[in-house]
Amino acid sequence: MADEKPQRARSGGRRWAIILLTLLTLGVAAFVTVQFVLSAPSATPRVTEFEVLPGWGGARVAAELEEAGLVRSALAFRYYLRFTETDRNVGEGLYDLSPTMSAAEVAAALAEGGRPRTVSIVVPEGWRASDVVRRLAANGFGEESEIEALIVEPGDLAPAYLPEGANLEGYLFPATYDVPVRSSPEEVIRTMVARFEEELTGGVVDALIERSLTVHEWVTLASIVQSEAASHEEMPIIAGVFLNRLDDGMLLQSDPTVAYGLGKAMPELSALAGDLRRDTEWNTYTRPGLPATPISNPGSHALHAVLEPVRLNEAGVPWLYFLHGTDGGIPVFRPNTNLAAHERDVVVFLRNDGRR
Repeated sequence: MADEKPQRARSGGRRWAIILLTLLTLGVAAFVTVQFVLSAPSATPRVTEFEVLPGWGGARVAAELEEAGLVRSALAFRYYLRFTETDRNVGEGLYDLSPTMSAAEVAAALAEGGRPRTVSIVVPEGWRASDVVRRLAANGFGEESEIEALIVEPGDLAPAYLPEGANLEGYLFPATYDVPVRSSPEEVIRTMVARFEEELTGGVVDALIERSLTVHEWVTLASIVQSEAASHEEMPIIAGVFLNRLDDGMLLQSDPTVAYGLGKAMPELSALAGDLRRDTEWNTYTRPGLPATPISNPGSHALHAVLEPVRLNEAGVPWLYFLHGTDGGIPVFRPNTNLAAHERDVVVFLRNDGRR
């Protein structure tokens, strides 16, 4: 009987040792398993654009990550997000992830927030507001009627220098915009107007004061220059012609202003049909001075040309006329200082294709 107690003690000690060894083995196995399922799924570098959509919770994000091959286990990643409280910080947007990233690295990237998915909107120089309306509607940024209403009555979208009652024609700056796909039409238009306001930096306001031009007059004249010019190189002379005419009290006689007032594209304008005589607020054949509003949305070159025009020829004589014609089928730009020379060029380069 004396040997029974030590034997039982040794037997109990072995059981506890086995239990502890088993628990240790299980713990190590669990640790290795967790380390594995939270490790990078691949050693091959590859950037994957991953999008978290509105309303996704941690479970959905984890499932989509596993399907994209960006985490080993959706279940493990889901619990990791919950354990680290990262699931509260994951927002919608685009993320650049890689299968070489561990779960911890993926979670950290998600916690930083994603960038919005964008669509590229191109607004060419010289487009009218109506063209911009159609482009925005075609890309899903509202109905045409909704967008047009914001441009016609901009409310708090209007810059401070916009005359009362004026619309945003001329202020929808031509550029390429990467716009978040869920932007409202107000947000898109606000972005375009803000981009225009960048043109007012670098001493532009002082230059306008020096030339006795308001911002609205500047944009209006630049819109005419934009619509008349066939290239950026022509713009300073064209701006000079119109500024000289304004100073001399001459009619501007710009065909694009007439077309705008009639709601026509330039190819539709017909002098033979009497379009040039049809009076509107924009007809610079029937009304002196600048038209009521800009006729298009001018770019930087046209705006700059009005501030730094070429008003004189090499002999110091003011430019007062210009035309676009052809010489043997080759387009030509012909500025002139007097009516007689201009009329001669009309015959040569418009009616006779350069044949004298």
